[in-house]
Amino acid sequence: MPGVLVTGGTGKTGKVLVQVLRNAGVQARVASRNPAAADPDPIRFDWNDPTTYGPALDGMDRVFLLPPVESVDPLPLVEPFLRRAQRAGVQRLVMLGSAIVLPNAPSAVEMAAQVQAQPGGVVLRASGFMQNFLRPHPLAEHIHRLGEIRTAAGDGRLGWVDARDIAASAAALLADLEVDARSDYLITGPHGMSYPQAAQIITAQTGRRVRVERITEEEQAAAHRASGMPTAFADALAAVERGIKEGREDQVSTAVLELTGRPPRTFAEFVSDHAYEWTQ
Repeated sequence: MPGVLVTGGTGKTGKVLVQVLRNAGVQARVASRNPAAADPDPIRFDWNDPTTYGPALDGMDRVFLLPPVESVDPLPLVEPFLRRAQRAGVQRLVMLGSAIVLPNAPSAVEMAAQVQAQPGGVVLRASGFMQNFLRPHPLAEHIHRLGEIRTAAGDGRLGWVDARDIAASAAALLADLEVDARSDYLITGPHGMSYPQAAQIITAQTGRRVRVERITEEEQAAAHRASGMPTAFADALAAVERGIKEGREDQVSTAVLELTGRPPRTFAEFVSDHAYEWTQ
């Protein structure tokens, strides 16, 4: 029976997407480097091992594509998979991309174009994940241990979005091939929000005082490297904060409402749902 291959199926978005699809009666195959044996349809998938591509795609007519994470140049790995997916007869391919193009990542735009050139190719350009405020993300670990957000983004705003809303948007496109789809969607929350505003919301709703420590881009890059990120990715991620600070990433869309029929969650709703994270 045809179904949806969910790469990154154990991640923030993939795990929710699998559940949404299965609840709707759609077969969803969980692809990851370390698949859980207890899952009804798990399969090993590793971007660095092309021999895993064919078995993962076997029998699937739709794909949720999560490109290699922590890479400034994922196209060399994704390109062979796209060719394999086309040969396998995949009819819809939804890639989770980013609303923010990393500096010194020349292949990101080309990768999106190649996905959109696939039959049924769609790119979801998601803004910053609200889940970054949850452990084990380094941002969340710092809040948990020290009660502070260290940022080089100043008062710049980002259209933070809940990964559950990203998953619901992807599910709307993958559950039914008859659904009309554009080739590009900007996926954001309902409004822009700065780190100081996030700190205020967490403090007000949980009673856990969170302050903002303003640091330089160079200090942020060093912190990312210290957390284990590859150097090139750490430097590019820190440079993104300059764009946020300058207002270049303050974008909001209605795509979640268009795709799911309901508005995206606010950050206040997100904090309410996960209040235990900051009160432990």
